[in-house]
Amino acid sequence: MEYLRQAGEEGAGDGCLFCGLAEARPGVENLVLERYAAGFLMLNAFPYTGGHMMVAPYRHSDSLLGESAEERAEIQAAVERARRALLAEYAPHGFNVGVNLGRPAGAGVVGHAHWHVVPRWTGDTNFMPVLAETRVIPEALPETYRRLAEALRRLPEEGVTVRERGHGA
Repeated sequence: MEYLRQAGEEGAGDGCLFCGLAEARPGVENLVLERYAAGFLMLNAFPYTGGHMMVAPYRHSDSLLGESAEERAEIQAAVERARRALLAEYAPHGFNVGVNLGRPAGAGVVGHAHWHVVPRWTGDTNFMPVLAETRVIPEALPETYRRLAEALRRLPEEGVTVRERGHGA
């Protein structure tokens, strides 16, 4: 029920979600998993499927190119880090990885580019989103957070500088 009550409030507040989380300490209460030099990795509070993660740079911009080659490289490495953590913990059959720029393209947070890393499994789509406008997620977000925080701890830091890590729920 908490999830359903909050779903209608998404985007109701002032300011940018990602700018508001840019200084947040990683934790299950805000779903931030890790902070890096150029950005951070978090769970999506309203996921398409279990394990749906997002990578956002600290800089508020809709540019995909980043401010520098270093920022670009670290954000891309963070996307790959998210994918590898999901592979290790959930063994998905595939991924949707991408960016929604602008509201018509599906962006829930407009003006601050962020990358979605969505694990997919053969047969994971069903009639619920189409007929009932409801998504069925098989695991509570705090449990997903705990599992992915542990999976990220086990990964080597390749291409990212981990400044802070989240802790299990």
